[in-house]
Amino acid sequence: MELNRETLEEAASKGVVSELQAEQLWLFLRDRQKDTASFHFTHILYYLGGLTAIGAMTLFMNLGWERFGGWGLLTIALVYAVAGLWLTEFFLSRKHLEIPAGIMATFVVVLTPLAVYGLQVALGFWPEGHVYREYHTHIDWRWIFMELATLATGAIMLWRYRLPFLVMPLAVTLWYMSMDLTPLLFGEADLSWDLRKLVSLWFGLLICLLAFWVDIRSWREKDYAFWLYIFGVLAFWGGLSMMHSTSELNKFIYLCINLTMIVVGATLSRRVFAVFGGMGAAGYVGHLAYDVFKDSMMFPFILTVIGLGVIYLGIVWQRHEESISNTLRGLLPLPLRELVERRR
Repeated sequence: MELNRETLEEAASKGVVSELQAEQLWLFLRDRQKDTASFHFTHILYYLGGLTAIGAMTLFMNLGWERFGGWGLLTIALVYAVAGLWLTEFFLSRKHLEIPAGIMATFVVVLTPLAVYGLQVALGFWPEGHVYREYHTHIDWRWIFMELATLATGAIMLWRYRLPFLVMPLAVTLWYMSMDLTPLLFGEADLSWDLRKLVSLWFGLLICLLAFWVDIRSWREKDYAFWLYIFGVLAFWGGLSMMHSTSELNKFIYLCINLTMIVVGATLSRRVFAVFGGMGAAGYVGHLAYDVFKDSMMFPFILTVIGLGVIYLGIVWQRHEESISNTLRGLLPLPLRELVERRR
């Protein structure tokens, strides 16, 4: 349910609340939501500027930076980190702006790989031919030290500032680590695509479970689970969808998993499950249309009937939603029931 100013004005016009109460309630809600990320122009500017700065020190670093040498890169990272920490404290303590503070704190965390890389280069750890920009594009077990340091820095910053956006670099780093651990655990010779997809699938599932645990623990506070869900679902669904099978049973199981993701997304009010689950279900229907029933004249008609049946199911659900929802929620454990009720 979306509550906006127009809704409050309509309620005032119908006598549900007075115009003064509607105005006061709107001011209260606007002030309460000022530090919640949303699609406002101010927030767009915050994230556009912050992600540009973050990208400049991560994804978009070019080979010219290697000329600074190891000690030079370490010094630059430390100077930027000190500036980022000062801006974090400034935005949070003096300006009470949590979103810019969270972006600056995240900026400090993403500088950690550069600092560790600079130190490693200075100490002669990295062989010739390896550059920092490959950290985001190449799988290599040597990145593990940079990733562990990033996780430690992110955990400290999250403990200190309690800002949800700080979970983003932690989620990305865990995703990177899952890929870099594969050659370390199984060896370069055994690093096949099938193994990588399997690792991605199980890692994504573990991150989703971690996100769910965080969701249960912190639902009364801020949304710390958002980025964990994003990268967990991305890794799980990506690994699952890239797996190849000639068995129609396995493909049907794939459909069932995607339908389950849609149900989970609707239950937890996490759109990422529904989006990827919907894409997977659509992919399975495309497989039926272009492979299994490519010469069948009846398939489009049957699919139309199924679609109309789903619409009818939605109508039935809407009529009895409250009673069905109350019955189903009554079967859930108390922490999960509280989470679902809050998400509604």
